[in-house]
Amino acid sequence: MELSELRVFLKVASERSFSRAAMKLHRTQPAVSQAVKRLEESVGERLFDRATKDATLTDAGRLLRDYADRLLRLSEEAETAVKDLRDLRRGRVLIGANEASVHAVLPLIQRFREAHPLVHVDVRRIPARQIGAEVAHGSLDFGVLTFQPAEPKLGSVVLGQDELVMLVHPAHPLAHTREVTLSECARQTVIAHNDPSHVRERVLRLFEQHHIPANILISLPSLEGIKRAVALQMGVALLPRRCAEPEISRGDLVALAMPEIRLRRHVRMVYRKSGERSHASAAFLAIVEEKKEEKKRA
Repeated sequence: MELSELRVFLKVASERSFSRAAMKLHRTQPAVSQAVKRLEESVGERLFDRATKDATLTDAGRLLRDYADRLLRLSEEAETAVKDLRDLRRGRVLIGANEASVHAVLPLIQRFREAHPLVHVDVRRIPARQIGAEVAHGSLDFGVLTFQPAEPKLGSVVLGQDELVMLVHPAHPLAHTREVTLSECARQTVIAHNDPSHVRERVLRLFEQHHIPANILISLPSLEGIKRAVALQMGVALLPRRCAEPEISRGDLVALAMPEIRLRRHVRMVYRKSGERSHASAAFLAIVEEKKEEKKRA
């Protein structure tokens, strides 16, 4: 059963005439008759009553007409949906990031949305250790990491730099100092994220190597909760500076350097270097590359 034959059948049914249908379809009458005959052979039933002068549908013809209408509408919807994907009027970009690195990708999302407002950008919270593998396997279109992934199939674009700082309230006794030591940090109530991470492990090892207790007395499940706790003067926090830029700019929090840690990191967007890519993800990658070229020229 071909869609082209169904279109001919519906035209004959609506015109109630083989000759008028042929004229409307810009085809010969024998060609229209042959198309209907092939369709009848396919379904094994007569679709038109040949005993009548006009093209009157049989019971089988009336039944098939309803299905043919639905099938052709679905075909048109499918064609429109695929065209919308190509024209970026629909689609999705799936990005993996942990809570600390999501801030780095927001400017890219903003620029992409300005160009393609109907495409859904979905950022999933995924542990950094899983992101490289999921991008390589195609489960994610992109990932945001602070280290070079081990997967050879992946390429990356550096989005910026970040560093670990100690966040304090503006009224904290250390707020007017430029930097703090691990020992000074250990004398504070430290508020930390309770989700294991590569950075957390490195920081804890540094404290251990210096034989200094980390003094983590409050653990919270989100960065927003940690920043809010610092703003309430419940303690201090060791976080990537990028996570608190708005609060630092407003003067709600103060960022102090920690020379003994010096965890300066490149925040990078990772992607598959080869393989099938959706129209939406290709357009997003173009935005990433454009940003990269702008940094080179700056």
